[in-house]
Amino acid sequence: MIVLIVHTTVKPGTEQECVSICREVTEASRKEPGCLLYFIHQSNENPLHFAFYEQYVDQAALDAHRATPHFAKYRAAIGPNVVSRVAELFTPVAERD
Repeated sequence: MIVLIVHTTVKPGTEQECVSICREVTEASRKEPGCLLYFIHQSNENPLHFAFYEQYVDQAALDAHRATPHFAKYRAAIGPNVVSRVAELFTPVAERD
């Protein structure tokens, strides 16, 4: 399993548009065969800050997600609104050798 955690901050005034886009990509992503979990959270303290938590069966499933039309649509829609983005891949400790 591979886990992707992304922290994204968007421009002021775009947060509601981003919520709408995030709902769309979440619904489509959860239907992907290699996607185990897909959650997007919006900060209670800073509504411009979003945290993505994604689990995939493997790197190939994550790569397949990034190649989907719904991911391309999400990137095109949210991209101009992003102020900062930090992404990091994780492996669950229980699965480490």
